[in-house]
Amino acid sequence: MRPLARGLIAAAFAFVFVPLASAQAWPVKPIRLIVNSAPGSGIDLATRAFTPQLGEALGQTVVVDNRPGAGGTIGIEAMARADPDGYTLLGSPGGGILMAPHLYKLGVDMNRDVVPVTPTARLTIFLVVNPGLPVRNVAELIAHARANPGKLNFGSSGTGSSLHIAGEMLLRTAKIQAVHVPFKGGGPALIGLLGGQTDFMFDPGPSVPQVKAGKLRLLAVARATRSLFFPDTPTMAEAGADVNVDLVQGVYAPAGTPRKIVTRLNREVGRIMQTAEVRKALDGIGGEAVVASPEEFAARQRSERERFGVIIREANIRAQ
Repeated sequence: MRPLARGLIAAAFAFVFVPLASAQAWPVKPIRLIVNSAPGSGIDLATRAFTPQLGEALGQTVVVDNRPGAGGTIGIEAMARADPDGYTLLGSPGGGILMAPHLYKLGVDMNRDVVPVTPTARLTIFLVVNPGLPVRNVAELIAHARANPGKLNFGSSGTGSSLHIAGEMLLRTAKIQAVHVPFKGGGPALIGLLGGQTDFMFDPGPSVPQVKAGKLRLLAVARATRSLFFPDTPTMAEAGADVNVDLVQGVYAPAGTPRKIVTRLNREVGRIMQTAEVRKALDGIGGEAVVASPEEFAARQRSERERFGVIIREANIRAQ
């Protein structure tokens, strides 16, 4: 065989097999895990609880990159537009994934461009108030708001977020008025409540230590069942205002990410979420580990996206 022919054949084999070998060797460099919420938020704390062990399992550093804003859509779009090679992922609460498509004109399609990889945790949404507010239960909060129409305000992690939607559901269900104050993330919103800038908010867990310390007052949980951590605290429905924002957060990847990578991430994260270290971290924010296959997770998120679409349309909730 002539030298030129042998060279062409060798080049062809290199073109075909080197990318395949690289895919099989994944990961060979650090992985960026975008979190579409601010540092100190529920999703941020829960994500940072499992990323060190995930990095150890994969043999590469997992770098958390906070990209809050626009109801979580900034982080979602950054992930969805990245190369589908397993090196850019998204850690997201339910709000951006389930609610933003009904509130914003997005540059990505949730069903086409976003791959649900694995659930991580269910974070209970707590209704908490500043202790300076003269209310001790949901009925008293509603009565106080009716006696002071438009004078109360509630914080959230941003317009269109799950915390904003929960607040709007309360206003609509209870027929009360209050001013929405959007912050750049759940952490800043919680600081605003503690500092007296707002009167109440729905919070996905970071408020738990403040509640235990007496710095905030817990009124109810916005889910169908009571929290395991506060069994004496009623659900919103039990308290007379049916607000159910029972969301599961998780990890997502760009469409086209190799199935082997999705499967491995699902297996590793599911195992890590069951470890004592991660469970202890979740306990601190009232969270519960969730494990499911990519297919089960995707089906749940599709169903929930449809449910919240109905709620948002019926309540005429719009991004401000």
